[in-house]
Amino acid sequence: MLNLKHKFKIPFIKMHGLGNDFLIIDCRENNYKFSNSQIRLLGNRNLGVGFDQFVLMYNSNKKNIQTFLKFWNSDGSYSSTCGNATRCVADILMNETGLNEVNIATSAEIIKCVKLTNGQISTNMGVPKIKWKDIPLSVKCDTSKLPIKGNPIATSFGNPHCTFFVDNLKKFSISRIGKETEINPLFPQKTNVQIAQVIDDSTIEVKVWERGSGITMASGSSACAVAFSAKRLNLVRDEVQIILDGGSVNVKCQEDGVWISGNIKYVFSGKISSLLFDNSE
Repeated sequence: MLNLKHKFKIPFIKMHGLGNDFLIIDCRENNYKFSNSQIRLLGNRNLGVGFDQFVLMYNSNKKNIQTFLKFWNSDGSYSSTCGNATRCVADILMNETGLNEVNIATSAEIIKCVKLTNGQISTNMGVPKIKWKDIPLSVKCDTSKLPIKGNPIATSFGNPHCTFFVDNLKKFSISRIGKETEINPLFPQKTNVQIAQVIDDSTIEVKVWERGSGITMASGSSACAVAFSAKRLNLVRDEVQIILDGGSVNVKCQEDGVWISGNIKYVFSGKISSLLFDNSE
């Protein structure tokens, strides 16, 4: 029998937040390197592990920062932030250290995470950017009413978001609208896309398209973008429930930032075989 034990070298954890799933690798002791083609292979749900986002954890050289995170989408493109993945990593760190509060750095910001009494992780995604240059957009315009059919609203949480508010969610295709809007020339870095229906002043139902991944069951930064945008348009209260395909999250807009809380799940752990990357770039 062929012994492949020595070929399985890179440990990982698979987690999800409401179906928004992640492959998480701890690089704090071993600085693993992955090419874009290898990330795409790992993200393939038939040929690899499958995920919406790929997450690497690094040591931080800053005081009171527990880890530094880097994110990639399943197509191998880089992402500045990911709210649900950050909540998953926060739970890993809290179980590891016994802390109920941790600070996580990304290329976009430092994110504070707190464990609630119900066991959920609440994460402060920061104060969103709404100026056209900061999102960024390719031309100067009113970010609350973009010059796109449907007049969506734009927001940035370290990554750009474009939200369409509609009267009836069932009449619109997130696949079509998401695919078209992600690559709209107005967004030079492409954009995440949401279609949202305000049910009442504390409830919003949402469909999500993530740049580089496509349709996802949930997205933390998208949920925050929708809640903040609805508040900006005076459609809802400060605290709202966001209903996504994978379940619900609670989002609260405060002066110190937009907080999101919800369930996260451990799926399985394993080791990636070096044989997987044979003949890959």
